[in-house]
Amino acid sequence: MPASSNIHEVAQSVAPESRVVYVDHDPIVLSHARALLISAPEGRTDFAEADLRRPFAILNEASRTLDFRRPKFAKTRLQSMLVKDFYRTGAVPAPVPSPAPAAGRMRRSLLFSTGVDLTFGPRAVPLSVLDLAPVPDGGSAAEALRATTDLARRTERLGYHRFWVAEHHNMPGIASSAPPVLIGHIADATSTMRVGSGGVMLPNHVSLVVAEQFGMLEALHPGRIDLGIGRAPGTDQVTAAALRRSPEALSADDFPDQLMDLLGWFTGRWPENHPFARITAVPGHGNLPAMWLLGSSGYSAQLAGLLGLPFAFAHHFSAANTLPALALYRQHFRPSATLERPYAMVAAAVICAETDERARFLAGSGALSFLRLRAGRPGPVPSPQEAADYPYNEMERAFIEDRLATQIVGAPETVQRGIADLTEATQADELMITTMVYDSADRLSSFERVAALARAPQATTSPSAP
Repeated sequence: MPASSNIHEVAQSVAPESRVVYVDHDPIVLSHARALLISAPEGRTDFAEADLRRPFAILNEASRTLDFRRPKFAKTRLQSMLVKDFYRTGAVPAPVPSPAPAAGRMRRSLLFSTGVDLTFGPRAVPLSVLDLAPVPDGGSAAEALRATTDLARRTERLGYHRFWVAEHHNMPGIASSAPPVLIGHIADATSTMRVGSGGVMLPNHVSLVVAEQFGMLEALHPGRIDLGIGRAPGTDQVTAAALRRSPEALSADDFPDQLMDLLGWFTGRWPENHPFARITAVPGHGNLPAMWLLGSSGYSAQLAGLLGLPFAFAHHFSAANTLPALALYRQHFRPSATLERPYAMVAAAVICAETDERARFLAGSGALSFLRLRAGRPGPVPSPQEAADYPYNEMERAFIEDRLATQIVGAPETVQRGIADLTEATQADELMITTMVYDSADRLSSFERVAALARAPQATTSPSAP
């Protein structure tokens, strides 16, 4: 088949019972193919088990598995993604299992800036921070941003390894709406810990601009910047439409396109004849930060695995999906230039206070704030007393209890058991802690208590029995 043929044309020309063998050694082109596999229709991902790192990647039942639900997607990237050779064949060689990785867990320089100090338990799980710059009722966004910057300084001194901020919009209780700006400020205020996004919601942005922003951050703070990428809007649908400048854009799931473009801007490597190959992202090109995929379901888990990227899961608001998503990530993982084996970080809500009762009292603020958000009434973070006095109906009370049941809330002994149980159940390589409380002093105190637990000898005890 001629080299100018594209995947979509090949898929349309091959009978359902035929097989297509994809031949290409270029890792960027292979990355495009990996991302495209994830966009296949529901139930048609069995072919993704082919070993895409090898020169021969088998795409089974090509005419059906590449029949994307969104024709717009097939007409854009697929038509511009030229491959070197396609061959029609009736006999397909069996996929070869991925070779065992060489000694060593990861390219540590991409994941850690300095030596790992603060770890938890016998597996020495590193501890990190996720912050949303919460705006308390009666406070201001400016005060919240100053408190977040101060928290970054303090947690760096405590030994936490990375500090991420999240992108949210149209939420009066969260001030971290522009992660690149806040990341630059926090990186200036600290000196050793990694700083990054947890995450940048890629569908809200143009990939070229993200590459320029994070390339600049990496150039200014080399070896310290993490780019965590998510595909959710991080807001309501009306605000998402405003961010994307048209309601029609909400229905275009071009996340694989955007992600592969982002890699292209950073590396300068594109599939042959790609229209963007003549454009240079400055200073993105050559300044690639550590890239992570974020998720709360199985989609990003599979994609992170196939691309050989580290994966961060949002256990703090999607606890029911944690174990299935991590299993998918590890199942689909392929060694890459970034990682030799899977590296999974779990983000968990943790509130540690002097007693269980005090911790649950403090947790009421975040719980009520989340309840109001889900009801379409977002606002600043209420005080714990307001949360305690709130007249919950039966359904709201059940919602609150369900949410708190997935969090680690309590006195130091309770939190120690909770973290041990979670890290054991998930086999997480790293734990990222988020603490949503009303008072910034209580937030800092919680991180201090967790750090003390991590340094204490009893932190190495086995998790509690199920």
